[in-house]
Amino acid sequence: MFRNALMRGLRAPLAARQSALPRVGAVYAPANVRFYAGFPALTRDGAKERILELLEGYDKVDTSKEITEQSSFVQDLGLDSLDVVEVVMEVEHEFNIQIPDNEADNLKTVGQTLDYILAQDDAC
Repeated sequence: MFRNALMRGLRAPLAARQSALPRVGAVYAPANVRFYAGFPALTRDGAKERILELLEGYDKVDTSKEITEQSSFVQDLGLDSLDVVEVVMEVEHEFNIQIPDNEADNLKTVGQTLDYILAQDDAC
């Protein structure tokens, strides 16, 4: 008897609560859609500008000479081998790519670095 009274007492507040609240499923049905934001396409001019800004901000670059695509990191910009490694690491960070060591050793000029970056599909 006590059990029946208790159950009736619990059902009534539950029924009142359900009718007072709107049904979420009827009002809003979530969509299982993902939206992705892509980066703008990487152009040669945009990549060149970013590399030049990176090199101009590097304190060991000889600023008395103009930096062009033909500029050699060692001969024209006055960098030693450790500085070139640091520049390559900054390029990796700037364009969100990984450059293997054997390929980084072949990057001797600004133009070669630019060509390498543009050849990477995941560079941004």
